[in-house]
Amino acid sequence: MTQNLKLFLVFLILIFLSCQKTDQKSKTLSDGDIESIKSTIHSHVQAGLKGDFDSFFAQFTDDAVWMKPNIPVWEGLETIRSQQWVRAIEWEISPIEIYGRDDLAYMRGSYKLLLDFEGATKDNGKILLILRKQHSGSWLISVVIFNSDLPLS
Repeated sequence: MTQNLKLFLVFLILIFLSCQKTDQKSKTLSDGDIESIKSTIHSHVQAGLKGDFDSFFAQFTDDAVWMKPNIPVWEGLETIRSQQWVRAIEWEISPIEIYGRDDLAYMRGSYKLLLDFEGATKDNGKILLILRKQHSGSWLISVVIFNSDLPLS
């Protein structure tokens, strides 16, 4: 199955889940799940601030998808890892909404980011993360989608 089809299916599942009655047998996220998701996001951000890319990438599933503006999608953790990465000088992800059922969740939020390279400008924008619960009970990032609120230059 192609990665685009997988992404489309995840999108359809999220729509389906949001339309379900609460008396269905699937479970909404527990408080522990929500805290674990927040912990994954926090660990991801802290690793980016430290330039600890092993820890940064440890927060992703092997089949992760990175969708940033104005470039083709990066599919798979190895493809994502192979890109050029720099440490963040400032980085904050502020969750607005965390929702999911069973082993699939999303976090909708905002971000502020300043990367460590000459000429970098502070960015802020919107972010959507899709996370999957692992057998261990931890949550890993499966899809990253973000875009800037800054006007095109």
